[in-house]
Amino acid sequence: MATVTKKELIDRIADEMGYKRVVVKGVIQAFLDMIVDELGNGNRLEFRDFGVFEGRLRAARTAQNPKTMEKVPVPPKRTVKFKVGRLMKVRLDEAGAVIDEATGLPLEASVGRSKSAKRRAR
Repeated sequence: MATVTKKELIDRIADEMGYKRVVVKGVIQAFLDMIVDELGNGNRLEFRDFGVFEGRLRAARTAQNPKTMEKVPVPPKRTVKFKVGRLMKVRLDEAGAVIDEATGLPLEASVGRSKSAKRRAR
């Protein structure tokens, strides 16, 4: 698995669409900035078939320092949850399908597995 950077995506889009890189970079950065602003304002962002970004408040809890075993209070904090949309889910499932060599058909990965095993397999 490779890491794709924002710069690489900008270069690909600029080449594919025929726009200057500086223009694509400006649009992409404005888009990302608006996502951060909207989430910061407590709004939910839905991109149909792609997914949904939603702000969540993680409750305060007590953690433990593994070195000293001392109990440490962890304050509440805001985080972002992303739920995968329909088209992305289909595409990811296609990319990760396991093929039965005998039949050439995708194996059903969920047969005989617990829910936690299914999550780990993804």
